[in-house]
Amino acid sequence: MGKRIINYSIKIFWIFVIGSVFGFFAEMLYALVYTRTLEIRQGLIYGPFIQIYGIGAVAYYILISNVQDPKKAFFSGMVMGGALEYLCSFFQEIFFGTISWDYSHLFMNLNGRTSLLYCVYWGVIAILYLKMIYPAFEKLGIFIEKRSIRILTIFFMLFMTFDITISCMAGNRQQERHQNILPRGPIDEFLDRTYPDELLDRIYNNKKEVQ
Repeated sequence: MGKRIINYSIKIFWIFVIGSVFGFFAEMLYALVYTRTLEIRQGLIYGPFIQIYGIGAVAYYILISNVQDPKKAFFSGMVMGGALEYLCSFFQEIFFGTISWDYSHLFMNLNGRTSLLYCVYWGVIAILYLKMIYPAFEKLGIFIEKRSIRILTIFFMLFMTFDITISCMAGNRQQERHQNILPRGPIDEFLDRTYPDELLDRIYNNKKEVQ
């Protein structure tokens, strides 16, 4: 039982990582098609990761993998993706005072955080996931039994924990700087010195401050 839980946790972790990397390149391709420019969009300070896609990949794996009917998968993906976009946008605004997307100009949007069009995109991805990606994810079980993969997973988990933590701390400290809050100790001074506004604005080039 314990081994099964460990294997499942490792699989979920790598699905999150793969989904996050996929999101990075998907956003790059989207910008290239619609703006004819090469935009590097990141969700974390270090590495080609956009974590909302990683969360979405995990949600697909947990919630949609057992759905057999493509129509049910489509509508499940619509609801799940729309809810995920809304919640991620909401909490980003609450914790960092910024948003990374605004769909206010689109038909049938919900507070600009999600829209019918993007819910449809999530639904289409759900069908593609069910038919093409899920079988590949199931094959991960073959690899996670290997000792080398388990060791790699430990190091990568530590890296991702650091990356997510420092990204959140730097983003929160940037919001404080914009509110003219002075550094309250060596950690804030380190964040101000290492992750200034110019660096964070370049990394998160699609975010906007909420007035």
